[in-house]
Amino acid sequence: MNQGLSFRRTLLTLFLSAIMVLALSGTSQAQGNNFVSRYINKMVNDTVNDGRAKFLFYPTVAFAPETSWEFGFNSLCIFHAKGDTTNRLSEIFVWSFITLERQYGIWSDHAIYSNHNNWFFLGRARYQRFPLLYHGIGPETPEEFTALVDADYLLAKERILRRLHGSLFAGLELDFQGLTRTEFLPEDEDNPFDFPTGAEGSQNFSIGAGIVYDSRHNVLNVRDGLFGELAFLHSNELWGSDYNFSTLIADARIYRPVRKNQVFAAQTMGLFTMGDVPFNQMALMGGESLMRGYYLGRYRDKNLLASQVEYRFLPFVDRRPLRRWGGAVFMAAGSVFSEEDPFHLSNFVLAGGGGLRFLIFPEKDVYTRLDVAFTREGPGFYLFIGESF
Repeated sequence: MNQGLSFRRTLLTLFLSAIMVLALSGTSQAQGNNFVSRYINKMVNDTVNDGRAKFLFYPTVAFAPETSWEFGFNSLCIFHAKGDTTNRLSEIFVWSFITLERQYGIWSDHAIYSNHNNWFFLGRARYQRFPLLYHGIGPETPEEFTALVDADYLLAKERILRRLHGSLFAGLELDFQGLTRTEFLPEDEDNPFDFPTGAEGSQNFSIGAGIVYDSRHNVLNVRDGLFGELAFLHSNELWGSDYNFSTLIADARIYRPVRKNQVFAAQTMGLFTMGDVPFNQMALMGGESLMRGYYLGRYRDKNLLASQVEYRFLPFVDRRPLRRWGGAVFMAAGSVFSEEDPFHLSNFVLAGGGGLRFLIFPEKDVYTRLDVAFTREGPGFYLFIGESF
């Protein structure tokens, strides 16, 4: 099973879909004093005033060969600064898990706007003890993973941006990544391979600057707007890093309404690294956002170029009982490359698929998505709150 984290969401998908169905069935009968019934009814009916913060808490269950049974707890907070809906919608998402194999982790993403949108804080944090599938480096690595990497992984990435004019922001970008207690476990001990840079673990702190153009009002469900980022970060032994390397990030996204409740979205992403780059901080392709269907890190190299397009129906119809359901179809193409394996169109891989959307917070215009993506190596399943990009 080489789809890794994508497949481990399968039971989570079924579990939360069942909860969603139960919640929907309960909306027609605001029943009982049962705490769970009241909570689900309140969550789905979303009667909270538009200016107030909204919270969601729910358990998760999943299974995968590399983790056995996994249990977790997710939480989401969405709000407008000072309760003023003219400010952009901010979101903080935290989820944690523990498995029967004594693996564990806690992840967090956030996009926070201050009053009058003068400051923008965009970042993520990860801590996990979780196996990573390593397929090698380059655009033509084998489908079967070469090694299982077991390590403590810590990531903290933050953008601290000040609005310059209109939707244009600029500021400091920070990135810390640490890989400790690292074990490279070859899948085939009779077929040795060269260990990559950083295989023994590393800790690297990158400092840089970025320019961001962001006219999105709701980052979880963009109906119209533009997002662009150009950033440069550098990691150096002078400030405690184990390796000296630089990273250039270029990200451009466009969102345009086509018809009522229909949106066309597109993204092009380039990530380019230079210097002595550890394997875990190379350009990684795959994951729940860009190149869905591929395990994050299925392809890795010094550089990445990828694009995706998505057509969103939000919702399908305006009538009950489907007035809160929607869907999307998407397609993506991407490749990794380096000086040793130069960029070539023949190395591009494709992914595409579709999914359902459920309007979980009508007052905030926030959807939860269930996507299935297909690749030449099989499908991947994803369940998240908010659109993929």
